[in-house]
Amino acid sequence: MKKKINRQLMFISSIAVVVTVLLMAVVFYRMLQAQVIEDLRVYAHMVAKSDLPASLENMQEELKKEAMRVTLVNDDGNVLYESDADVTGMDNHLERPEVQKAMQYGEGQSVRQSSTMGKNTFYYAILLDDGSILRVSRDSHSIWSILFRSLPVFLVTLILLLVVCVALSRYLTKSLVLPIEQMAADMDHIGEANVYEELVPFAETIRAQHEAILSNANMRQEFTANVSHELKTPLAAISGYSELIENGMASGPDVVRFASGIHQSANRLLTLINDIIRLSELDVMKQTEPFEEISLYELARDSVEMLQIRAEEHGVILSMTGRPCSIHGDKQMIEELIYNLCDNAICYNNPGGLVSVTADTEEGRVFLRVKDTGIGIPKESQERIFERFYRVDKSRSKSTGGTGLGLAIVKHIVAVHNAEISLDSEIGKGTEITVTFASPSRANAPK
Repeated sequence: MKKKINRQLMFISSIAVVVTVLLMAVVFYRMLQAQVIEDLRVYAHMVAKSDLPASLENMQEELKKEAMRVTLVNDDGNVLYESDADVTGMDNHLERPEVQKAMQYGEGQSVRQSSTMGKNTFYYAILLDDGSILRVSRDSHSIWSILFRSLPVFLVTLILLLVVCVALSRYLTKSLVLPIEQMAADMDHIGEANVYEELVPFAETIRAQHEAILSNANMRQEFTANVSHELKTPLAAISGYSELIENGMASGPDVVRFASGIHQSANRLLTLINDIIRLSELDVMKQTEPFEEISLYELARDSVEMLQIRAEEHGVILSMTGRPCSIHGDKQMIEELIYNLCDNAICYNNPGGLVSVTADTEEGRVFLRVKDTGIGIPKESQERIFERFYRVDKSRSKSTGGTGLGLAIVKHIVAVHNAEISLDSEIGKGTEITVTFASPSRANAPK
């Protein structure tokens, strides 16, 4: 990081120095141009006031001293007088830019580059009363020759500035990075360190992410331990029953009973594996396609009809209320959510208990509510029931075939749909779980 900052500072400094010198050269050259043109203008008007062309012959020495040339051109463009050359054989000057401007506007000027890159010739022409044109010119250094002549000074200055920039960049880099290094060395006491105010939220985010990573690692470790434990029980039962049958220690009714035990354990194992796979899929799932519009009422009604036989097996009355309402979501996930909530309400109910499923709207938002008259959930357990493998009544969960993952799956589905879930439960009176769905615009937003 330090090397990168140093390189960038050096690069910026070098560019700044070069650009500054070039800009100064351009500015000075513009000033030089303006000064030369002004000198030519003053000199042209001074010469125009004299007796032309006789006075020009007397000005030869002065013209050479001032390094100026004077040309007198008639209204046809023919050269009448040239202070620095023989007019014989000179071409017509009518097409010269400064002459044309003078004939049109009274005065004109132009700059022409000489055959070499080292000189530019400045021209200034004025229209005289008799229609002839008086032109004054002078050679001056071009911008390239000025830069070339200034090159030694420029290089020395550049080297000195770069040396200063190196020292400053190192000092600035050290002072810039020092608070960051202090912050990185002790993330737990950011407030006590002399760090940049703008970096405090960033550091807090990193620390929160670090804590979240540790928490997730602990959760995964706990999840792995729970999976191993949950798989061990049905596998041990299957192994035990099959070993008894294999060794001929079971006969007649015992074989049927042991086979039934193997069947139940295998079903529990399959259910557990399916729930684990489904939970893993939800963990890595990212919504990339917009949700479709689905009828929550119809899905809930179909789930209630499908679960009627299971409810009758547990001696529970399952009913459906509400009115037609729709949401934007994934149909398969919503079916899974409804099934898990209803199945939990049935399994953890009392014989003769009630389960009421409601799909309706309230204050402009669609909700699904599953209410039962079952055993209820203790206050101290209500915040944990959505954790994986957490069971309020472990013995009852195993007897009903529960894996402890149903509500964890519900929690993931609720998160994917940007929905909200609330719980109201009391021991001995029952449980009410409500899922309130997001508005269509939020529901369609990819996560």
